[in-house]
Amino acid sequence: MTVQEVLNVMSEKGLRITEQRKTLAELFVNTTSQLTAKQVHSFLSQTYSGLSFDTVYRNLRVLTEMNVLEQFVFEDGMKFKLHCSSEEHHHHLICLQCEKTFPLHYCPMEEVKHLSHDFEPVKHKFEVFGYCKDCK
Repeated sequence: MTVQEVLNVMSEKGLRITEQRKTLAELFVNTTSQLTAKQVHSFLSQTYSGLSFDTVYRNLRVLTEMNVLEQFVFEDGMKFKLHCSSEEHHHHLICLQCEKTFPLHYCPMEEVKHLSHDFEPVKHKFEVFGYCKDCK
């Protein structure tokens, strides 16, 4: 995604485009690894003094809900990355060292034939953590 594409999605979903959100879009478009909310806050605070952590986290959550960002849960906390360009449903292989992500075009939910307790799933995540060939 380009910065303009990110801004277009934000605008189409009714989100007001502010200078802070433009900078946030630029940060994620120009970053290849995942970022923590703290890293995003530190980066934005260099330009926007007085920016609250709550504001940053709220924007990260909203952009995740809009499918602009993807959220990954590592052992040391949540990290965010620009959403994959792939439109098809998929999951990820994630390198624990370099944090590169690789699409996994397999969904374990396809194997689940019956869920107990009349549970109806509406969303799920499946991520595999390990080491890529360059980091082994």
